Amino acid sequence: MAVIAGNWKMHMASDQALGFLTDLDLGGVSENHEILLFPSAIHLAALAASGARDPRVQLGLQNIYWEDEGAFTGELSARMASEAGANFVLIGHSERRHVFGETDEEVARKVKAARRHNLIPVICVGETLEERRAGRVEEVILRQLNAVIRDLSLGRALIAYEPVWAIGTGETATPEDASLAHKTLREGLSQVLGAEKARAIAILYGGSVKPSNAGDLLSVANVDGVLVGGASLDPRSFKEIAAAAS
Repeated sequence: MAVIAGNWKMHMASDQALGFLTDLDLGGVSENHEILLFPSAIHLAALAASGARDPRVQLGLQNIYWEDEGAFTGELSARMASEAGANFVLIGHSERRHVFGETDEEVARKVKAARRHNLIPVICVGETLEERRAGRVEEVILRQLNAVIRDLSLGRALIAYEPVWAIGTGETATPEDASLAHKTLREGLSQVLGAEKARAIAILYGGSVKPSNAGDLLSVANVDGVLVGGASLDPRSFKEIAAAAS
């Protein structure tokens, strides 16, 4: 089984989002694969209610706040996400960390909030180009992982490794890069949670995934799926990526 997740970021008008569901043909894609979409929050409820949505497509929110309610203008709680039809939530995406200054501590609080409302967290970790050049890849991703690792044993969770230098740049980690990072994360999980629980946590690769490289990335040991950005906005490209895992 592979997890194929699409993060639409701040893209798609309402008619485009609904049209995507109509146009997404998963014929030929293994029934064992898990298909996730993370639309803009404003479209979540409409997509969840749409009769055009293939029942295999599950939905998630791109971010949540850690409080359940209160005077937090512009924020959305895990409870709101669940009520709108989300089953999953992205937490700690590189753009949240590096554009909005989200810290490891805030990521951990959001994971706890997701747990309270039965959302499955997809926790993103990854290094910047500067950290990579300094030889700090393992240090950085393990620090980010260790901030949330105790909560991973409380229910299902996914990890997404996204090298920041490969997000939206057209650059992609080589299979060797991905293998090393994913091996590091698997070993980090195993040391704290034990080998059996570590194997049960899917680790996705995210970073300029497209139809032309998806097959190579998905063939790497410890890569259990992909988190797709720009290529997930086109239903044909998204299907090609999902089919590459078949």
